[in-house]
Amino acid sequence: MRPVNRQKLDGLTTRRWRQRLLSWYDRNRRDLPWRQDRDPYRVWISEIMLQQTRVSAVLEHYRRFLRRFPTVQKLAAAREPAVLAAWSGLGYYRRARMMHAAAKVIVKQHGGRFPGGIVELRSLPGVGRYTAAAISSIAFDAPAAVVDGNVERVLGRVFGPGLAGESFWQTAEALLSHKRPGDFNQAMMELGATVCLPRQPRCSTCPVFGLCATRGHLEQPKKVIHQKQRDICYALDHRNSSVFLVQRPKHSSLMPGMWELPEIPATNRSSPASFTLRHSITVTDYTVRVMRGPAPVLNQGRWVARKNILMLPLTGLTRKILRQAHVI
Repeated sequence: MRPVNRQKLDGLTTRRWRQRLLSWYDRNRRDLPWRQDRDPYRVWISEIMLQQTRVSAVLEHYRRFLRRFPTVQKLAAAREPAVLAAWSGLGYYRRARMMHAAAKVIVKQHGGRFPGGIVELRSLPGVGRYTAAAISSIAFDAPAAVVDGNVERVLGRVFGPGLAGESFWQTAEALLSHKRPGDFNQAMMELGATVCLPRQPRCSTCPVFGLCATRGHLEQPKKVIHQKQRDICYALDHRNSSVFLVQRPKHSSLMPGMWELPEIPATNRSSPASFTLRHSITVTDYTVRVMRGPAPVLNQGRWVARKNILMLPLTGLTRKILRQAHVI
């Protein structure tokens, strides 16, 4: 079959696309916990967690979060530190704060019932165009197409470099199966995540290879990110089954209100570290030195019992340090 382009997106092509993609999805979809039912609360939690985070990193966090907050009412009634503690390790904590705020809106303004309409969903804190379409299609069978990074890559390869901006959404809407919109959207994302990979697409297993204009050879734009290098040092003061922790200022631009080990000033770094590890946050690579011993007197913090540490919203780096030190 000859490759197609966007101008040839006719009825026959769209029918073939839907049939092949959905048949492939029915046979090959991953067994993910948020696919076990169409509960909009669970779909919403998974979609927020999956933003800027790999599926493998989300799985255990998703299960743990739902054990702590099994319903939107439980989430709305929780205190923010408890929500952040359950979120700890996923990063981008603004997502958790916005999700907490949205849960309160759902309980207060919608009687605890999750809204299904696109307009109502987009009025919730932290819910944008993609997330609203994903929830409404997966949980409520609404005919709304989604475009995320995976879908954009699939469409860009299949229809060639002519697609850009809003045309991605228009093409996704034209292809969408109105009989199975939720499954179709998940199939599109699944195809991009498991077959139409950024660097080495698995074209031999692609269900729509015969309809593809580029056959996997579309050059992906290269993003050059210059990583900054920084050395940082923390004091691990661990005694009587407790650890000394400090809280980041509420007005901090990065992870406000989160708990961490006290940082040691540069003048205190002459002694050899107890251990060293690497950590990355966005565009900065950290070399982290950990010193076992008394925390600096200037740090205002508190002693936290070892059994209670995981109840606090810890920074991801602090969690990593405490695990390596076998404290948690």
